[in-house]
Amino acid sequence: MFGGLDGPTHCVRAEGARVWTADGHVLIDWTMALGAVGLGYAHPAVVEAVQRAVREGGVGPLPPTLEVEIAERLVSAYPGAEQARFFKTGAEGVQAAVRVARVATGRERVVHCGYHGWLDGPTGGAGVPSAVARLWTPVPFDDAAALERACGEGEPPAAILLEPVIERAPQVTWLQAARALATERGSVLVLDEIKTAFRLAKGGAAERWGVGPDLAVLGKALANGYPLAAVVGRADLMARLSETWVSSTLATEFVSLAAAGAVLDVWEREDVAGRVGRIGGVVMQEIRKCVVRGAWDVLGMPEMWMLRFRDAQLERRFLVGCAARGVLLKRGAYNFPSLAHGEAEVEATMDAVRAALAQAGA
Repeated sequence: MFGGLDGPTHCVRAEGARVWTADGHVLIDWTMALGAVGLGYAHPAVVEAVQRAVREGGVGPLPPTLEVEIAERLVSAYPGAEQARFFKTGAEGVQAAVRVARVATGRERVVHCGYHGWLDGPTGGAGVPSAVARLWTPVPFDDAAALERACGEGEPPAAILLEPVIERAPQVTWLQAARALATERGSVLVLDEIKTAFRLAKGGAAERWGVGPDLAVLGKALANGYPLAAVVGRADLMARLSETWVSSTLATEFVSLAAAGAVLDVWEREDVAGRVGRIGGVVMQEIRKCVVRGAWDVLGMPEMWMLRFRDAQLERRFLVGCAARGVLLKRGAYNFPSLAHGEAEVEATMDAVRAALAQAGA
């Protein structure tokens, strides 16, 4: 996180929008466990639901009835969804969605855009078999022409897999083009909503921009930091899971499902997306006022924003300076406002940002 410079390395406690580090400091946190926490750490409703689930055994030999309840609620929350299947991580969910698409189409290639977890396929690099990597065709974000070219190369893809937000909001026409291409080519459109569902809206990008996928992968803020992901989508596609092998020992343990139930309750009671968007918008606006000489910029959306420095050394000095003043920001990736952030956190953050920039020489 700090590029090799001194900074906090471990925490011992997290509550609301703050973390307590192993060396005794308290930091306002904007990373929110890489976006996995949308309501704030140790949100009372989530804690209560989790404690109850632990007392009920935590896990059992059969799926809990809670699995059915949460599946039904997710189907109601996500546009076009008819069934749900649970997993522990978003990467695992993506692999399941791709396998469904391959079974349904009889094809193997995936055209994709974005980061979909570290598992073999969407992520190349050392240790990834070349035969697997060749089945994945990456395309640039928000480029409908490139997407069309990739889908037209050889056999149509089994799946078009897109992360709908990458450093900025997409053009709706890009999502619409993906929907049209998938229909035309007989491919399965999969939205990777791991970051965007239960953040941009309960139903993520599909709800925000009105473009419905065939399948979607949900995760991160779905259970406010507890390990849970879900694949949701059309019933005819979800039924193809019975034709292949998808298994996860702890996919339906009680605790994470209970956390997701509490998250759904909070979203029904409160305007989570509205409040997160407002706070994120304020902090983005205030930070942008500090940008001078084009040395850095603020990218993204109010709900998920990031700092892009042109000088790595300046970035490191700045981040360490912020941490020394009680504010934790992410290097090279998104910062995520939560329901627990408010005006006091924004004010304290901006005091730290201005002082750290001055000290860093920005």
